[in-house]
Amino acid sequence: MLLVGVVLSTMVIAQDAIVKKAAIGFRVSYLDFKKTNLTEGLSTGVPAFGIQYFKGIRPKLDFMANLDLASIKYPYYTSLKVPKATSNQTYAAIDFNVNYKLATDDKKIVPYLTAGIGVGADHFSYYTAYAPIGAGIQIKAKYGSFVNIMSTYRAEASSLTKMHYSHSISYTLPIKGRDKKAIELPPVQIKVDADDDGVSDGDDACPNQKGTAKYRGCPIPDTDNDGLNDEQDQCPSTEGIAKYKGCPVPDTDRDGINDEQDKCPTAKGLGRYEGCPIPDTDKDGVNDEEDKCPAIAGIAANNGCADLQPQINAVTAQLKFATGSNQLNKKQATPLNSLVQLMIDNPTIKLAINGHTDNTGSLKINEKLSLSRAKVVMNYLVKKGVESSRLSAHGFAYSMPIADNKLSKGRALNRRVEIEVQY
Repeated sequence: MLLVGVVLSTMVIAQDAIVKKAAIGFRVSYLDFKKTNLTEGLSTGVPAFGIQYFKGIRPKLDFMANLDLASIKYPYYTSLKVPKATSNQTYAAIDFNVNYKLATDDKKIVPYLTAGIGVGADHFSYYTAYAPIGAGIQIKAKYGSFVNIMSTYRAEASSLTKMHYSHSISYTLPIKGRDKKAIELPPVQIKVDADDDGVSDGDDACPNQKGTAKYRGCPIPDTDNDGLNDEQDQCPSTEGIAKYKGCPVPDTDRDGINDEQDKCPTAKGLGRYEGCPIPDTDKDGVNDEEDKCPAIAGIAANNGCADLQPQINAVTAQLKFATGSNQLNKKQATPLNSLVQLMIDNPTIKLAINGHTDNTGSLKINEKLSLSRAKVVMNYLVKKGVESSRLSAHGFAYSMPIADNKLSKGRALNRRVEIEVQY
């Protein structure tokens, strides 16, 4: 009865400037039927199309009617024993609502609350009453038209009704046509130009400063306030200097040091070197800050110091063994002692000690013999004070010959220990 009273009131209440005129429009909706344990295999949502009608009651109160048409298998509760649809059926729904707006229609965006009563017809055989409750946003468009975005909860108002949601968007136009703006003739003005810049004061945005017509009577702007106007400034939004046409002092190598302070403007560097890269005094490819021997050319593997492998090779050239023997002779002590001193002078290096044999005898015997030769050298170095953690011993038997094992001279060269430096 309350809804009927609201509808009738639209016929007797006088309209004023901010009461909505009667309007009708097209509406697109999405009907969202939530799944329950009673709705087996239900598709939860379907699109709907229809029309929407509005009529103002008060400045903040509107009457609204909605008509939706959809194609759907209506999801009746299984407990109602309504025959389950085997294909989509035409579904029509009409509802009447009252909208309470939180602002008047002269605002661009108007939120509102809505409530009403409606009925749906499933292929015009079953009727389902529902009560829509929700909220929406009205967006003002041109010529008295509106865009409405709305969501409502459609509560069950009959035993056949299945609770669902409706989400919609619509565009409505006033039934009496567009609101046209009255044509106003501009008042006749006597042109005055106080700053004598050729732009009359009525059109001059800066009537007390001489400017140009291009800038509505104002001077040419200087956006970045660097003293160079925007038409002469090649960097109008960045403060600069006249020497660089209004741009900042350049930084060609992009190292954060401008070219006027950078001693190496084309090479990326550091402030502590006045914009130049970290120097490499000995030109060995390792910069002085990382080079432990900055005045002597070396290798990166040894932190810029000299390559120690040639010195070690000179020692291992003398580490040859008799056939079947793993014993060191007295002559080999001198080069090994020099190797001990090298390890003391270079505490960061490690050594891989590799033993080898000729091809005399079986592989099993030679594997054992080659490893024992490596361990003899390793044990000598440990006894002389080299930490065992810096040494490793390996045996390769006769798998890596350096000479022809068919000749006695070649076999003598193959009975050896080689040492590889590990930086």
